[in-house]
Amino acid sequence: MTTMSSRDFNQDVGGAKRAAVAEPVFITDRGKPTHVLMSFDTFLQLTGDGQTIVDLLAMPEDVPLEKSRLDLG
Repeated sequence: MTTMSSRDFNQDVGGAKRAAVAEPVFITDRGKPTHVLMSFDTFLQLTGDGQTIVDLLAMPEDVPLEKSRLDLG
């Protein structure tokens, strides 16, 4: 686990970004963790693929239905 003070982060953003490729980087303020920097790929792994439940449930406008699915009786 990589930890950086906010001061170190401000002075070496590039180093923090390089470290975040391998693992999340914890940014501290006065010794307490306040932020986490991670790669976008890691973020997507944690959140799915960025889609919300609404996105997942939405259907395309043109959904072809088979005749057998339209027969209710």
